[in-house]
Amino acid sequence: QVHHVACNGGMYKRPFNESFEETPMIVAVLTYMGYGILTLFGYLRDFMREWKIEKCHIARERDEQKDFVPLYQDFENFYTRNLYMRIRDSWNRPICSVPGAKFDLVERVSHDYNWTFKYTGKVVKDVINMGSYNYLGFAENTGICADAAADVTTKYGVGVASTRQEMGNLDRHEDLEKLILFFTTLILAAGMCGGSVISTFLNVLYFQGCLILSDELNHASLVLGARLSGSTIRVFKHNNMQSLEKLLRDAIVHGQPRTHRPWKKILILVEGIYSMEGSIVRLPEVIALKKKYKAYLYLDEAHSIGALGPSGRGVVDYFGLDPKDVDIMMGTFTKSFGAAGGYIGGRKELIDYLRSHSHSAVYATSMSPPVVEQIITSMKCIMGEDGTTIDILYFGNLLYSQAVLEEAVLLFHIVYLLVYSKIFILHAFGREMLKRNIGVVVVGFPATPIIESRARFCVSAAHTKEMLDTALNVISEVGDLLQLKYSRHGLIPLLDRPFETTYEENED
Repeated sequence: QVHHVACNGGMYKRPFNESFEETPMIVAVLTYMGYGILTLFGYLRDFMREWKIEKCHIARERDEQKDFVPLYQDFENFYTRNLYMRIRDSWNRPICSVPGAKFDLVERVSHDYNWTFKYTGKVVKDVINMGSYNYLGFAENTGICADAAADVTTKYGVGVASTRQEMGNLDRHEDLEKLILFFTTLILAAGMCGGSVISTFLNVLYFQGCLILSDELNHASLVLGARLSGSTIRVFKHNNMQSLEKLLRDAIVHGQPRTHRPWKKILILVEGIYSMEGSIVRLPEVIALKKKYKAYLYLDEAHSIGALGPSGRGVVDYFGLDPKDVDIMMGTFTKSFGAAGGYIGGRKELIDYLRSHSHSAVYATSMSPPVVEQIITSMKCIMGEDGTTIDILYFGNLLYSQAVLEEAVLLFHIVYLLVYSKIFILHAFGREMLKRNIGVVVVGFPATPIIESRARFCVSAAHTKEMLDTALNVISEVGDLLQLKYSRHGLIPLLDRPFETTYEENED
């Protein structure tokens, strides 16, 4: 049976629906039991280390410093030394090639349970890259982007060695800002570092007496920026408009705590695509609430700009909305554009104020000329053509058909697979995939809820159909090996199914 979703009172120009499977009860219980057993063994091993029965590899306070304030609490390191360290080889793997559709991996081994690593001198060749943010395939050392960056390096050099406020404002910086203005139809500031944009500018605009309403799944950089601002922070449930509206209504009715004075400003803080969930913000509804309650809206387009929407202009373009309805828009060049840095977009008055007051704009060294040229060239390619959608739909649909994936993420370039089980099963998935020459990102607690460990696949325009077929076959094989096929959905056997269709669980 196919359910057609309503268009939510006309706010959506086409039906939009997201649904996520809940963790099966038996899997949740077994996962908690697994972590409980691991914790007990962790305490046992700590006891053995204390009595010198087991060798202790961890950093410890020296005896002569016992009267000083400790640098860290011993319990805070419990998870790292007893759980993470045993599976550390699943992360921080050194690569020795361009991280394109395929990459080469330096082989390493450990003889002390991952406390230290030794390089064997061998290289694992042609590993299919399913973990990079190279959504559009621009992170390569050949092609028009690489050639343009090389030419600019010859002319301008690698670095500027100054800030844009002083001697570091090049004509290519001005050209980039004009191009971004045309691309996103906003007045923009470019050249700020992507990861530090939100962390260093929110305290310029928001301060004590302001209220920030943040989605519970916002990225750590958004959380950090909100905390540094000194504003009051309240969290609403992910993509839950009822929760957001309740917080907005309460904020207006009750005002600030104790004094009940009106809030100086109210900001709604959301992302375009939540990279750890594969979900997209319900932007039309957020904008409607923002207008209704006279709040401000901040949109982080880090994972959506360049790779989402008919013309690659992000989630605003995807929903066919007016960019001017978003008060502050941030994007990064580190993902779809294969470069570095980021931008802030908004009204001209806002951008002029940030140029003179934001630490990122005033004190940061100007963006490197070859990086600027990489962004300019790739952005022009995006404005001319964008062909990522076919591969994304192909990969997501077939992964769903193998009963390992829910439908909510099929339309986007980030596809995640819930592993659920304790973290050692997650580690086994990453290790088994690498044995079969597939590089994936596995994510567990504390980056995710304790019962929702997952593997994340980033589909790129650089991937060929053959690469995706290989990855799908390997995922299915490893899923059978580790018994990870938990999905209870019944599949409608159509790869080109309509946008608005959803799935229904089997009665059994």
